[in-house]
Amino acid sequence: MIEDTKRKNEIQRSEFSKEVGSQAARKLKARRHSTREVWLGLGVMGLIGWSVVVPTLLGALLGIWLDKHFPGSHSWTLMLLVTGLVLGCFNAWQWVDKQDKEMTQKQENGDE
Repeated sequence: MIEDTKRKNEIQRSEFSKEVGSQAARKLKARRHSTREVWLGLGVMGLIGWSVVVPTLLGALLGIWLDKHFPGSHSWTLMLLVTGLVLGCFNAWQWVDKQDKEMTQKQENGDE
């Protein structure tokens, strides 16, 4: 009877150890995954920033050149700066929307 009790305790300890080990492994995996997501998020912010900044600066530079060579009553610089900003924001919005749809589809399929 004592041996049966000892055997049951050993089995319970073994099962408990396995459960604790699997939970620890899941937590470590989640921690590595979250760190990777932080860096990915920072990279995406940089990518989105550049996709807005580049068209804005190009519009401003073209506007400055046009103002120097073809002066007029309206400011080419201001008009093309705003146009570049709008195009850059539209471009960034399209990219983020596309990425969001891909991530949602992956989660629905269970690919993660």
